[in-house]
Amino acid sequence: MNRQGLAPHPAIRWVIGLVIVGLFAIPIVSMAEYTLRDVDGHSLVHWAALVDPANAARYRPIWTGLGNSLVLALVTVAIVLLLLAPTMVLVALRFPRLRRPFEFLVLLPITIPAIVLVVGLAPIYLVIGRTFGTGVWTLAFAYGVTVLPFAYRSIQASMDATDVRTLSEAARSLGASWPTVLLRVLAPNLRPGLIAASLISVAVVLGEFTIASLLNRQNLQTALVVVGKQDAYASVILSLLALAFAFVLLVAIGRAGRRTPGRAVHRSRKEDRS
Repeated sequence: MNRQGLAPHPAIRWVIGLVIVGLFAIPIVSMAEYTLRDVDGHSLVHWAALVDPANAARYRPIWTGLGNSLVLALVTVAIVLLLLAPTMVLVALRFPRLRRPFEFLVLLPITIPAIVLVVGLAPIYLVIGRTFGTGVWTLAFAYGVTVLPFAYRSIQASMDATDVRTLSEAARSLGASWPTVLLRVLAPNLRPGLIAASLISVAVVLGEFTIASLLNRQNLQTALVVVGKQDAYASVILSLLALAFAFVLLVAIGRAGRRTPGRAVHRSRKEDRS
């Protein structure tokens, strides 16, 4: 059967592409136009107000929430890279029969609504508060659970494309220790998945609202709600900036997921010649 006969006409593909772009562009352009509205027409007065020292007290929750979200993003990425990734390697090398149960447990949080997750985490956070304090960074434990499904899929895709067992056995046969195997042998080959998992974790943390609100912690999204009650323009402006940042993350994830076989072949040829 000719597969080309099933493909849509190029003109139809262009129409579908334009419709999809329009669905995303119309609300974004409307938000941008709204932030430029002024009494006399359009200007950048609302954008300039964000960095005006006279409005520092009004917009202080935004910068506090942004700083807290960046701290949470760093701790969450550390959980993904230092806990999840080594555990996945351990399961793949030592306990391959546990891959399906482990995958089920890791993907389970994506099926649980955030508000239900908070109900189960609230008693745990009472113990965490007595042990580690009530700092905002402790919210990273909940975020680490939230990002597990997304980070797992990214890392697992790189592991499926890499012969982890052969690489580790070859390195061990040459006398490398397990930390060396993880850091200098496996990590460079799993770099696309690790980078994608880290960027996705950052995007999820910066966009999370429900858990932080119900656990009474301040992050970027809860701060936007507080400031939005006083200045709607500021919340829309920062929402646009968050969308732009998410777009940059998507581009970075796409570039990180690309492999460069040409460079690898060229490098291996050089090694063979030497």
